[in-house]
Amino acid sequence: MPILVSEAEAARMGEEAWAAIRQRSPLSSNTEYSEVTRRVAGRLLRAGGHDTGDWEFAVFAGDQVNAFALPGRKIGVYEGMLDLVTSEGQLAAVIGHEIGHIEADHSRERMSAQMAGNAALRVLSWLLDLGEVEFADEIAAALGVGVEFGVLRPYGRGQEEEADLLGLHLMRSADYQGEEAVALWQRMAARGQRGPDFLSTHPAPQSRIEALQEAISVAS
Repeated sequence: MPILVSEAEAARMGEEAWAAIRQRSPLSSNTEYSEVTRRVAGRLLRAGGHDTGDWEFAVFAGDQVNAFALPGRKIGVYEGMLDLVTSEGQLAAVIGHEIGHIEADHSRERMSAQMAGNAALRVLSWLLDLGEVEFADEIAAALGVGVEFGVLRPYGRGQEEEADLLGLHLMRSADYQGEEAVALWQRMAARGQRGPDFLSTHPAPQSRIEALQEAISVAS
């Protein structure tokens, strides 16, 4: 599939979506959550050879067990995800996964695939759906676009698996234990639901656990 959206255009749309999310969704007032997110993200980015100044992270208030990535190197994490994790390593698995999506250019791949199949779809509205961002309907309305939920899922299974493995590689490079990623998904599985949050459009936790365990075994 050819890439039909330029990096500059994708980044512009990511910036617009990020600004809209920031306007509609309050930032967390939990300074501990913000500090640990910055610390873990910085450690992962440096391990991956990235300039931390080129990236922006935010922790949003809300009990969603969710995180999302947008073009332009923007990553958001909700308080609910930080409530779930029990270690910095598990948070590294979450953030590493989102960095992996950006490293692999999954946003532009999915934008291009949709544009090729349906040029009439408003890509910015899909971008909000991609991250399963809270208040996506209201944000889209404010931007003058319509959200078409259910038309596309955030990322394909193959892209999710690739992001998991890229995140695992980042974790190991940053001296986090890969087993922490397995522990994260075990906690996800223990929730016993696949509601409208991080799990709803991602592969089942057990399949991710098995893939991660295999990757850890091969690398050992």
